[in-house]
Amino acid sequence: MAADTTWTASADTDPELACPVAPVVDIVFSRWTTPILWTLNARGRLRFVELERAIGRITPKVLTQRLRQLERDGLVVRTYHPEVPPRVEYEISELGRSLAPLFAHLAEWAAENLEKVDEAREVYDADPAR
Repeated sequence: MAADTTWTASADTDPELACPVAPVVDIVFSRWTTPILWTLNARGRLRFVELERAIGRITPKVLTQRLRQLERDGLVVRTYHPEVPPRVEYEISELGRSLAPLFAHLAEWAAENLEKVDEAREVYDADPAR
């Protein structure tokens, strides 16, 4: 069976370039980023409190930090409405929406393989030599 060259890099490759998906992983798979993007993609435009409730277990401080970073990265759009009281809404950008196929593939992989991962962990943890 031939090696999959999409997963290999030569030993003399610059470590920063050895894995071309590393920057994507750093951006998209930071803690809380995936639930935020998933929720905005599924539910559309939401106010801060609505997003916070939909995600659950995320603190307002962390949600604020992640939303700012996602806005900076171009994955989320923040809309400020100068009303009384002021209203702010968040929605996934077109760039963020372009990640939907990636998330769909990951969800499919999870459905097919997480049980196998759990089984492998049980076998590993049960090995007294570890």
